[in-house]
Amino acid sequence: MISKNTLTLIIISLLTIFFTGCSSEDEEINGTLSLSVSDGPIDNATEVVVVFSAIELKPKEGAPYTITFSEARSINLLGLQNGESAPLLQNESLEAGDYNWMRLLVDANEGETDSYITLDDGTTHSLYIPSGSETGLKINRSFTIAVGESVNFMIDFDLRKSVLAPNNQSDGYKLKPVLRVTDLTEVGSITGFVDASLVSDESCTEGLAIYAYIGADVTPDDEGSATSPLTTAIPVYESANDRFNYTLSFLSAGDYTVSVTCDADLDSADIDDSEWGVIESLNGTVIVDQITELNFE
Repeated sequence: MISKNTLTLIIISLLTIFFTGCSSEDEEINGTLSLSVSDGPIDNATEVVVVFSAIELKPKEGAPYTITFSEARSINLLGLQNGESAPLLQNESLEAGDYNWMRLLVDANEGETDSYITLDDGTTHSLYIPSGSETGLKINRSFTIAVGESVNFMIDFDLRKSVLAPNNQSDGYKLKPVLRVTDLTEVGSITGFVDASLVSDESCTEGLAIYAYIGADVTPDDEGSATSPLTTAIPVYESANDRFNYTLSFLSAGDYTVSVTCDADLDSADIDDSEWGVIESLNGTVIVDQITELNFE
C-alpha cells in the first residue's frame, strides 16, 4: 500500500514534470519583443507627456491581439533626449513568426489632460491625437520574431514635427506623431560638441540645435522643406570647456550630414522658412554599435 506521504510526493513530481514540459514547449515556439520610446526635442515646452495603455500586435497569420498594461504608463517624452529612453515592453514572450504591424494605444483625448504639454510659461494644455483612443498610433513596420531570439525596437517621437499649436477654436495641442522605428541591433550614434565661439551670436540663445540628414553632402534645410532632417538634438552647455555637447542616438548605419543651426526656435514643420540657415555642416558615417565623433570648433 502506498503511504499518504509517498502519494503526495508522486503527485508533486507529476505536476512538476507537467508544468516544466509546458514551459519548455513555450520556449520552443516563442521569442521575445522589447519596445522603448525616445524623443527628438521641441522648443518652448518643458514637458510633453503621453499616456500609453497597451500595445496591439498583428501576426501575419491570425487576428490582432492586445497586451494591456496593468497600469497606464505616463511618459514625459521631452525628458528622453541624448540617448535616454523609457521601456514599454521588456522581453515580452510572443509566439515566433512574422508580424505585420504594431499599434501603441494611448489616452489622449481632446479637452482632457491625461496626455498634456507644459509650455515655458508654465501653462498646461491638453495634448490630443484625433481619434487617438480608438485608433492609437499604428506603426506599419513588419518584423519577424525567431524562435528563442529577441527583437528590440526603439520608437523615436520627432516632437518638432509632431506637435501642432492650437487653432482658434481649441486650446489643446494636437499630436500628429512622426515616428522613427529602429532595430537596436542595427544602430550607432553620433556625438560631439559645438565650440561656444561658433554660436556666440545673440540669436543662438534660444535657437541652437543640431540637425541630422541622411546622406553625405546634403544641403541642409528646415523642417517644412523638401529636405527636412531625419532627427534633431538640443546641445547642452558645458561650462568647464565652454562648449555645447550633443548626441544623435539610434541612427541606422550609413552616411549623414550633421548641421548646426541657430534658427531652430523659428522652425515649423508645416512652413518652409526662407530665413532659416546653418552655421556649419560636417559629414559623418555611423557604424553599428559604435560612436562617431563630430566636433564643430
